[in-house]
Amino acid sequence: MGARGRHRRRKRGRALRAVLTGAALGLTAAATMISASQATVGSDPGGLKPLTSASDLGQLGLRETLEPQQSLDRLASAMGRPVGVDTVLKSADHTLRDAADCTTDEKAVLPVEPVATRAYCWDSGDAADPAWTPRSVTTSGDADQDGWWGSNRVILSGWTAHTRGLARVAFVNAADPARLTYTWALLAVPTDGGRDYRGLVSNISGMVWYEDKLLVTTTSGTRDALYVYDMNRIQRTTVTAAAVGRVRDGWSAAGYQYVLPAVGSYRLTGGGSAVRPVGLSLDRGSVPDSLVASGAKRLWRYPFSRDPARPGLLATDSAGRAVPEEAYATKVSGTEGVLANGSAWYLGGAAGPESGRGAMWRQDTRDAQATECGADETQRCWSARSGSLSYWQETGEVWSVSGRMLFALPLASIDRSLD
Repeated sequence: MGARGRHRRRKRGRALRAVLTGAALGLTAAATMISASQATVGSDPGGLKPLTSASDLGQLGLRETLEPQQSLDRLASAMGRPVGVDTVLKSADHTLRDAADCTTDEKAVLPVEPVATRAYCWDSGDAADPAWTPRSVTTSGDADQDGWWGSNRVILSGWTAHTRGLARVAFVNAADPARLTYTWALLAVPTDGGRDYRGLVSNISGMVWYEDKLLVTTTSGTRDALYVYDMNRIQRTTVTAAAVGRVRDGWSAAGYQYVLPAVGSYRLTGGGSAVRPVGLSLDRGSVPDSLVASGAKRLWRYPFSRDPARPGLLATDSAGRAVPEEAYATKVSGTEGVLANGSAWYLGGAAGPESGRGAMWRQDTRDAQATECGADETQRCWSARSGSLSYWQETGEVWSVSGRMLFALPLASIDRSLD
């Protein structure tokens, strides 16, 4: 579709880069040091171990299945012409609160070191709803190298409702860093040949928006590991009801105005030994660009397709299989947030029992380094309830979610904290 050519807005991109030069936010919780009774220094996980055997790589393979075009067209014909991201953003009916307006409890999940330079909490209604949990983040910095999607700068955050078995995405208008607004779209899967759809039953711990596709993790109990959504195929609903799918008077999506029907999926091929992706991110430092994944103490990457007819999809062989081009074993446990930048891998480790905070590791095949903080030099300095990581290359920022907070900080500050 020529996404990169159509979506470049370089002058506006340069104008907003200045957000990185401001001083760090004065966040009370992030400035609080961990007490000596809470601090422990974790064992050194050492360097990454390359995985090269056929059996190891076979555990990480995926098989692509695309929804038949006839099915997608049937659904669009019944629901009406699909809309794009711009239309969704113009419907934004919620506002993210700036850090100064967030509660102390909300800010308590932010990293101690390095400190977030931008932080927001969701509007009071969404923040107070215990049914939904934000788990993942991606941006228009992933979608297009210049950071713009059309005339918009966008952040997407994936949320999961375990009790309802549903998944939704917050579409955040990030054009004005001082005022982020958003609205919701439900993730769905077409059924009955496009005559209906069901909600995606998934814990969206990872998501990546690349070109016109959104890839999300799924833990639905099936062999499906990733679902694929087309950002040009967002459908409007016609009925505001709790139901999901076709109803008597039209189309409903659990009360939301928009719904994304999946256009494909990637299924595990490794049998009982298959490793399901938990964390996802985009690496533009590889050739071609690649999808980075983590799960079960494994780190690996799939190259994206270079075929102009397959924008945003993984490279596959003649049998439709996506095979990792690189894979490693790591001793860092509980990693959901993962980034790769050259030979360096950044891992947001699981929170420890002592402080409730995670550790931020940078690891390669030689060694591993963790951020340290406090008089005790504890490694538990990263956010509590560590979420996914997304690197916005055009601005140099890393975005993440933790608890009810959405936050960003320069990748350079993470590197400085590790030196």
